[in-house]
Amino acid sequence: MRKTLQLLTALALALPMTTIVPATTTSTPAEASSPQTQEIGTEESVSVRVGGTNRSTLIERPGSGYVKLHFTDLRILPGDVLTVSNPDGTEKYTYTRDLKSSLTATLDASGFWAMSITGDRALVSVTNPLSRVRIDKLTRGYTEAEMSSQPSVQSICGTNDYKDAVCYQSSNPTEWGKTKSVAKLLRNGSSLCTAWRVGPNNRMLTNEHCFTSTSGIEVWFNYQCPTCGGTASATVTKVLAASVLKYSAALDYTLFTVNNFAAISSFGYLELDARVPAVGEEMYIVGHPAGKLKKLSLRDNNNGGGYCVVRAVRVNGSSSQSDISYMCDTEGGSSGSPVLSRRTHKVIGLHHFGGCPNQGVRIDLVAAQINSLL
Repeated sequence: MRKTLQLLTALALALPMTTIVPATTTSTPAEASSPQTQEIGTEESVSVRVGGTNRSTLIERPGSGYVKLHFTDLRILPGDVLTVSNPDGTEKYTYTRDLKSSLTATLDASGFWAMSITGDRALVSVTNPLSRVRIDKLTRGYTEAEMSSQPSVQSICGTNDYKDAVCYQSSNPTEWGKTKSVAKLLRNGSSLCTAWRVGPNNRMLTNEHCFTSTSGIEVWFNYQCPTCGGTASATVTKVLAASVLKYSAALDYTLFTVNNFAAISSFGYLELDARVPAVGEEMYIVGHPAGKLKKLSLRDNNNGGGYCVVRAVRVNGSSSQSDISYMCDTEGGSSGSPVLSRRTHKVIGLHHFGGCPNQGVRIDLVAAQINSLL
């Protein structure tokens, strides 16, 4: 906890003050802003053997949102299958001797990390009693009490106006329709950001401060409530990040691909609106603030309860005049969320800073660097 507080303090001190170019707005300068990643879990050491007379075991961490297991001392015989699943089998990943063929294993020097299991229980089994594996560590999600104690940058601007994405299915069907291609990123089992499909090919976009190396990056699609105000997720589709195509610290973006693209191709994609938006233009943000089920930030109590609007453009961010600002509510974990125009329903910004006003990188600047790769 102390290290987390020290890191957030250092980031806040190191980042430039947000300033506004007078030609585009009369707003006053904002407070210092910070990247909006979020720590949501912790790692612990264990020693649980599976095989022989103990061909299955249940790993449980009550109240956790997910459990992610690391395996070592691998002895998986030809034809045998190691299975990691939730107890009812609705989420299941299988591994053979050819770990790479699973497309869901993150290999390292001592073994591999399996894909996480949503919920607080993971069932592990092998089919052949002569096979042997050992679970030597795991990461698990924080409980609600632990999450509430985590420090975060102030980015709920007044009252919290974001809602479950599905809450807008009837009233704002166009905005709701743009939420499907947005995914939650689980980084190395303990922290998160948001990412989204850009264009029809195997391309995804998030922030550079979220990652520049794909090892251990899970991408969760459909992590959202099927009913407004619900607490359980619809069936989640998870894939691993595959390769980084391009990134920029100056514009805080990472363009990457995923394994098993066919599994997520049905979730659709967003398009870029490569222009500087107008001050006062209505907008919205889709993401996973604080690692929550997908939210749509559409309304702003600072605007009389109306739609969120662009407050300023050419705001200083990671680079001079690289950002736009707004009062749409976000939280830690919103980093990488798409900022969309209500006029075109295309992406005008890549959210990355909290601080009220909150900020996103101008997508016209990002598009100039990545269009040839899309």
